[in-house]
Amino acid sequence: MATAVSHEVLVGGAVGRQPSGRAGFIGTMRSEFTKIRSVRSTYWTLLALVLASVGIGALFSWGQTQRLLRFEQGTTLRGGKVPAGVAEHIANEIRNQAASISLFGLLIGQLIIIVLGALAITSEYSTGMIRTSLTAMPRRGTVFAAKCVVFSLVALVVGLVTSFLAFFTGQAILSSQHVSVTLGQPNVLRTVIGGGLFLAVCGLLSFGIGAMLRHTAGAIAAGIGLMFVLWILSQFLPGPPSGWFGQADIDKWIPFNAGSAIWESQANGLNPFSPWIGFAVFCCYAAAALVAGLVLFRRRDA
Repeated sequence: MATAVSHEVLVGGAVGRQPSGRAGFIGTMRSEFTKIRSVRSTYWTLLALVLASVGIGALFSWGQTQRLLRFEQGTTLRGGKVPAGVAEHIANEIRNQAASISLFGLLIGQLIIIVLGALAITSEYSTGMIRTSLTAMPRRGTVFAAKCVVFSLVALVVGLVTSFLAFFTGQAILSSQHVSVTLGQPNVLRTVIGGGLFLAVCGLLSFGIGAMLRHTAGAIAAGIGLMFVLWILSQFLPGPPSGWFGQADIDKWIPFNAGSAIWESQANGLNPFSPWIGFAVFCCYAAAALVAGLVLFRRRDA
């Protein structure tokens, strides 16, 4: 005679209860964290982010020390004489921008975090795993939020580590010409922390674009175009006076110019936002991309 088992199953000779209840947000976060750390491309991309940002920042810092050294020796790059007081002026200029000089590599680092942000959401579409994820957790809003939170934490931690490593490396190089700064000096700590925040929001912007496009190459191209190509094109806008459509009126709204205001000593643009206002504008761009991505994620078929 067959016996029906409804809520209890035989496991290893012992009677155990089947888990009850439905999967929640914490469980979904654990699942997403397992996914992101089990893919080798995550580690390679993060390593490339750190090496590129720190390495380029160090190279740019070294270039500034060589520039100052030549001026102190009294010769220009063409071998001409340097007027008196120019070397001191250059030293003060470098010292005032020392923190941003060491973070110059973030210009390339943003492109790498854009790649990771796109992969964090689009890779499951390319493999078809998104259907499995949504079968295990049918609540799409929960899945999207878990993916977003996990990626945000990874991007923020790695962004801050990268920013501080780039800063200390750059200052060690600049100290050879006595133009380095410390974290205790005005605006320096804000600049270094701002570099990490900038990278994290860059990644979230790309994450939102990836959720909208659901295509890895397309999301990466769109993210790079928005953050890098648009910034380059803005340099060709006519300068003042030019009316509303001039560079002084438009370029501060360019995503890179707005976001980099938090870590640039001299913010990009002719009429830039203040550091935190510019960063807030940049966060609004990322939030708009995430909201649009969430709406499409919930409405479209997997």
